[in-house]
Amino acid sequence: MSSSASSSVATATTPEAVTPSPEAITETYVATWNETDPARRRAGIAAAWAEAGTYRDPVMASDGHAGIDVMLAGVQARFPGFVLKRTSRVDAHNGALRFGWSLGPASGPTVVEGVDFCTLAPDGRLASVVGFIDKAPG
Repeated sequence: MSSSASSSVATATTPEAVTPSPEAITETYVATWNETDPARRRAGIAAAWAEAGTYRDPVMASDGHAGIDVMLAGVQARFPGFVLKRTSRVDAHNGALRFGWSLGPASGPTVVEGVDFCTLAPDGRLASVVGFIDKAPG
């Protein structure tokens, strides 16, 4: 067997990292907003976000896994019982994605609604999220 055939056999049987789909990353991202257990929330952040990921919206900003965790814990403390829900399909192309969301009581009307625009890192995790708020109290 030639060395090229040998290497192609080795490559074919070697497991490769699977890049998550934009939909899967979005679902993991949304779940982290709702996860109140700190260890599970941090695991979700690590799965959804690149190490140097950034989050920006009109009222909050955070950087990196630790900053995102502190931000999410703060939102949960300020709005106990609220849940983030994806309200649209995930639209993705060329390393970017967007989706609509709402925040409000689990069984009540939404209080805040908006759209997140995201860029993806080469491994498929979130590199940045920029949120726009379309509906807010007041």
